[in-house]
Amino acid sequence: MYTGLFKLTELPFRLSPDPQFLYLSKNHARAKAYMESTIWFTDGFVVITGEIGAGKTTLIETFLRELEKDVVVAQINQTQVSAIEFLQAVLVQFGFTPFNMKKAELLSTLNDFLIEQYAAGRKVLLIVDEAQNLSLRVLEEIRMLSGIETTKEKVLRIILAGQPELNAKLDSPELVQLAQRVRLRFHLTPLTPDDMHAYVLHRLDVAGSGGRQIFEEGCYPLIFRYTGGVPRLVNTLCETAMVAAYTNDRDFVIPADVESAIEELQWPDFETRAARQAQALRAAGNRFGNVPPADDSAFTRTSPSLHITDDSHPEPPRTEPLAYIMVVTEGRTVGELALRPGRTVVGRTPDNDLQIDSRFISRHHCQIISRPDNCVIEDLNSTNGITVRSRRVRTHNLNDGDVVVIGHHELMYIDMRNRPAGSTPASALTSLTGQHAQTVVLVDAEEGETTRGKRKR
Repeated sequence: MYTGLFKLTELPFRLSPDPQFLYLSKNHARAKAYMESTIWFTDGFVVITGEIGAGKTTLIETFLRELEKDVVVAQINQTQVSAIEFLQAVLVQFGFTPFNMKKAELLSTLNDFLIEQYAAGRKVLLIVDEAQNLSLRVLEEIRMLSGIETTKEKVLRIILAGQPELNAKLDSPELVQLAQRVRLRFHLTPLTPDDMHAYVLHRLDVAGSGGRQIFEEGCYPLIFRYTGGVPRLVNTLCETAMVAAYTNDRDFVIPADVESAIEELQWPDFETRAARQAQALRAAGNRFGNVPPADDSAFTRTSPSLHITDDSHPEPPRTEPLAYIMVVTEGRTVGELALRPGRTVVGRTPDNDLQIDSRFISRHHCQIISRPDNCVIEDLNSTNGITVRSRRVRTHNLNDGDVVVIGHHELMYIDMRNRPAGSTPASALTSLTGQHAQTVVLVDAEEGETTRGKRKR
């Protein structure tokens, strides 16, 4: 190829993510520092986004190459998968053969593995590249995995990397709880003109230029105009321009070679390209219905904390809850949980949105799917099940005042959508308790113990 003519030892502008060629601009260095922070801080996700070709994958490969030996890594690049396939892919990365496992086995195996690694003094890191392709269901599974913890700290560190559409998904109403667990969110911007100039010289130097000027100075403004400083576009245009010079038997690149490359590639200038991409991104935002995420005042021992994000992503305004769950035990209200659009998981372990620490409650006992028009509770294959109106149910469309029995606890559902402005869960509960009370018999599935309770109708 042209390496002999240009006296280079290798091709300088290959598109493969080779860490040797990484140029750390100010923004790339900051993104890499955010990745490195996951090793020391386990509280929440780190999300790195950037346009196609911004250098995310090269940054990840460089970061992985520098990790200490006590870090165990699962790197997922194929993201158009189901929730089961995603869990299988993670376990394959950790050395398992999980293809005949059911979901409960997959989760149990992964949980045991993480705890074992923690006990052995190793850190476990999950990196998902191209995360914008993950379905909402898979992103919810990742959120649940992030909650696995010991008595001292969470045991799985998570980095999500993807195109800007990932932000649209994270800000969708179905993923409010996941968005709240994002500790750092950083957008990797293109190179500045000065950085782009240094980037080209860096890659040429790594390829063996020895400081020789291969691109004339007049080439750089033209390269920036058509690439906008996006590294992958810079690579493609520089590569094509060098081929144009090579065909003219010239060992340096002039502006005419760059113009010839632009004509061959049939590229518009970058401003036109960016306008088209912005239109596509707006369409993605409309597809996922960007409703601002909200802060949940949840009754839980591990209520998720909202961490500061990058300055370019200020915290959105809060939304009002659709409903509340009042937690009742032995006739006493011991807590409440606000329900907003999305998924709320109830169970015994700390990784749930609502933790009820009881041996009669399964690890992940049930979930509540909240939508603007209704809320549905679903049993998650728990041992003791869920009971509504003395009948064990698999799913149930919740109505105002419904009482769901799980183990020795009751979850009273209070719908706030049709209540007067300014109503509180306490006032709503008072109005419910003032209505007719029906005595029902509650039977614990595990011990067969019968107790009596009151359900307000």
